[in-house]
This record gives sequence, C-alpha cells and structure tokens, in this order.
Amino acid sequence: MNNLATAFQLFDDYNRQDPRGFEWDGTDYPQEYFFAIKLYDWVLKLDPNANQELLLASRSQHIGRWEIPRESYPEGREPYLKWRKDLALHHAAITGKLMKQAGYSDEQVDRVSQIILKKRIKVDADVQTMENALCLVFLQYQYEDFRKKYENDPQKMINILRKSLLKMDTHGHSFALGLNFSPAALNLIQQALKSED
Repeated sequence: MNNLATAFQLFDDYNRQDPRGFEWDGTDYPQEYFFAIKLYDWVLKLDPNANQELLLASRSQHIGRWEIPRESYPEGREPYLKWRKDLALHHAAITGKLMKQAGYSDEQVDRVSQIILKKRIKVDADVQTMENALCLVFLQYQYEDFRKKYENDPQKMINILRKSLLKMDTHGHSFALGLNFSPAALNLIQQALKSED
C-alpha cells in the first residue's frame, strides 16, 4: 500500500473503535468512522482535485472524538469552547502520530494539522473546503434530528443554522441548497440565509 492508503487504513481502524453507534439507512456504524467517510466524500465532491493533505485531514478531522466527551467539561460557553479547542488538538495529535507511522514527513503532518485546526479559514482554500464539507455533513446527516429536538424553538435552530452557514462560502451554499430537505427543514435554512444577508 502507498502512504495515503496506509494512513486511511490506520485512521479508519482507529475510528472503528468508537463505541457510539450511528444508524443510517437501516445500518449501524461506529459513529466517527461513518462521519469520517462522509466528510471525505464531501471534500471530493467540493474539490475533485483535492490535494493529499486535504484528503488526509478529511479522513481524520474528528478522529478519536469519543475519547474527550463534552460531559467531561462543565456547562457553559467558556468550558464548551475549551472542549472544542482541546478536541481539535487531540485530533491533530492522533493524526500526526498515525501519519508518521504511514511514512509522512513532518512538513506534511504540519500541513494536515493546520487544516484540522482550521487555521486561516476564509483565507486558506483547503481549510474553507473542509469547513464547507463539515457543514454539509451536518446538514445531510444530523440537521433533521436537531430540527426535531428544537421543534418548539425554531429561532434557536435558525441561529444554529446561521452559524454553520456563515462558515461556508457561496460554493458550499450551492451544494447545501441542493440537498434533499423536508419542506419544514428547508424553510428554516432559507430563513437563516435571509438573516445572514
């Protein structure tokens, strides 16, 4: 196997250890493994010529996420932001270790780490593609469950959507609007987009 195939195998094996399950189309998957594959698929749809570092980052963006649960931090916005930052560093550290095992250089590890840590979003094209892909995975596979959770508070859902849509660019928005949403779900997205203007 070449370096890329070896790294993908290492990432996938790691993510298959996720004890949390995710059901899609009647099949159960280890949650992080499922989302890593879908994130990779979206990156390729958004950028068919994606470079190796972006592909590596897409397959490992949230690797080992279950190892630092949200519940291990106190409630509130500041602890939440700390959790998010610690998680990103955790993902980058695991990815770097597995990339070295697959034969990649320090320079390549550093570049993948920059993408995972989402440095220079809106400036770095690879980081922006990753952000678009992350938001599209959320919209395609998780949004409907969130919408039902906040059915009695549609404004909260609109605010969540607005934050996601703000991170995307027009290229990402065009893919988002092409997804198959229920009329109620599409209505909230249109409201979020309007409030973004």
